[in-house]
Amino acid sequence: MPPELKSTATACVTAHLGDDPGYGAVIPPLYLTSTYNFPALDQMGPYDYGRGGNPNRNALAQTIAALENGAGGVVTSSGMAAIDLVLNLIKADDLVIAPHDAYGGTHRLLNSRQEQGRLRVQFIDQNNPTAINKALAAKPALFLIESPSNPLMRLVDIKALGMAAKAAGALVVCDNTFLSPARQQPLSLGADLVVHSTTKFLNGHSDVVGGIAIAKHEALAEKLNWWANCTGVTGAPFDSYLTLRGLRTLQARMDIQELNAIKVATFLDAHHQVSKVYYPGLPGDPGYLLARQQQSGPGALLSFELNANHEALGRFVQASPLFQLAESLGGTESLICHPASMTHRAMSEEARQTAGISESLLRISVGLEASADQLQALRTMFAAL
Repeated sequence: MPPELKSTATACVTAHLGDDPGYGAVIPPLYLTSTYNFPALDQMGPYDYGRGGNPNRNALAQTIAALENGAGGVVTSSGMAAIDLVLNLIKADDLVIAPHDAYGGTHRLLNSRQEQGRLRVQFIDQNNPTAINKALAAKPALFLIESPSNPLMRLVDIKALGMAAKAAGALVVCDNTFLSPARQQPLSLGADLVVHSTTKFLNGHSDVVGGIAIAKHEALAEKLNWWANCTGVTGAPFDSYLTLRGLRTLQARMDIQELNAIKVATFLDAHHQVSKVYYPGLPGDPGYLLARQQQSGPGALLSFELNANHEALGRFVQASPLFQLAESLGGTESLICHPASMTHRAMSEEARQTAGISESLLRISVGLEASADQLQALRTMFAAL
C-alpha cells in the first residue's frame, strides 16, 4: 500500500489487490496446492510445502501484521492455536501471568499446560496493583493481557502494564480479539506480541475458524514462523482466503456494529430488570476514560446482569426473534451467550466466581441489523420475563 494511504479502512480494502503474478487478477487467487516445484536441485523458490508457507496465508498474515504495526505474523488454525504457538517462546517451567477473568478456553489451555509440567501459571486481577507487583516479583517469562476482557469487558492500561512487565523481563502478549486493529493496536502501546481469533471480527462472517499471532520485531516473528512450521498449527489456504475477503469490510462493519452496541448498552442500562451493564462506551463504566485513551472506540461487545432466576433467564434468551443463542462473536449477526454454561463452562465454579462471572451474566455480540430491530427484539425478550 502506498505510504500516503494509512487509514485502516483503506489498508483493509486494498490488501494485496492486483498482486497476482500469473494473470493479473485484482483479487488474489486461491492456492490450494500442498507442494511446490523447486527450480533446480539445491534451489528453492518462495514456497516449498504448504505447512511452511502458502500465498493466501502469507497475504493474510502480512495484512494483519501491517494493521497491527507488527513485523510479521503467523496465521493459525484457531485463536487457541495462536496462543499455544506463543507459549513455544518460553521454556519449560517458566511462569505465565494471565488475567483471572480470561476467556474460558485460554484459562483451560494454561491450566492444562501447567498440569503437563510445560509451564507455571498464575491468574491475577490485573487491575489490582498489589497482585501485579507480587506477580512481577516472581519474574514471569510471559505476561498475557486480555483487554477488553471476555466476558466482563474490563480494561487494563496496556501501556503501563506492559512497561512494568517488560521491566521484570517478561514477554508481553495482548489478546486483541474483542477490538481488532480497527479499534486498538497493542503493539503501538508497548506489547511484544498480539494474538487474535480471526474467527471473530477480522473474518466477520461466522464461517471460518482461525487465529493469528503477530510479533512487533522481526526476530520474534521468525521464531513464531519456525515453531508454526515445526508444530504444524498453520491455517488452511481457503480459510485464509475467506478471512482476507472478510477483512476488507472490517472498518465498515465495526463502525456500524459499534454504533448499534452503544444504543443497545444504553437501552439495557436504563432497564429496570438489568442490574449492571459492562460496556466501556457508557460514561459510568470503570473503563470509560481508559477506553478513550488507548482505543479508538468502545467496540461491539457488551455484557449485562439480568435480574432473573435460571428458568426466567432461559425464557429470555429463547424468546429472541433476532439474537441467536450461540457462542463466538464479531459476525454480521447479533448473538447472545450465557458465559457460565457456554464459553466459560470449562472454568471451575470457584474460578468463575473469582472472575465475577455469575449465573445471571449474559454477553451480546451486536451485529449489523437495524438498531430499531435490535431494540425491539430486546423488548420482546424482556416481555418473556
